[in-house]
Amino acid sequence: MPWSRTRVSIFIAVLALIAAAIAIYGNQQGARQELQQRAEAIAGGNATHGQVLFAEKGCGGCHTLKGVTQAAGLVGPPLDGVGQRAMIAGMLANNPDNLARWIREPQTVVPGNAMPNLPMSKQDSRDLAAFLYSKG
Repeated sequence: MPWSRTRVSIFIAVLALIAAAIAIYGNQQGARQELQQRAEAIAGGNATHGQVLFAEKGCGGCHTLKGVTQAAGLVGPPLDGVGQRAMIAGMLANNPDNLARWIREPQTVVPGNAMPNLPMSKQDSRDLAAFLYSKG
């Protein structure tokens, strides 16, 4: 049975919606990739490795971070938008060196705070900083 004009019009409209959805998804992926590249350049680290470290070091046990399923902790502050904050821990200007230092040795910055020193190399702390900056 041949298609009516109405069915053809609906079919074309559905195809147009699918094409638009694919284009939007592609633009979002491109924006995420661009943010990650900028974060890595700023922090001097590898955000992909930083994401692995975030899980391995158990950061999500104390912090929340949108888009990271294992990050549901309520001890420390949410880590969403870390890259947009002016200060880290209310004491340090937010820059890659300070964030990497805070990640590695927060007890030297604010003795007695709830965040433990995390044994890791300076490069690992830069990778973790790049990951956090890549999340916005």
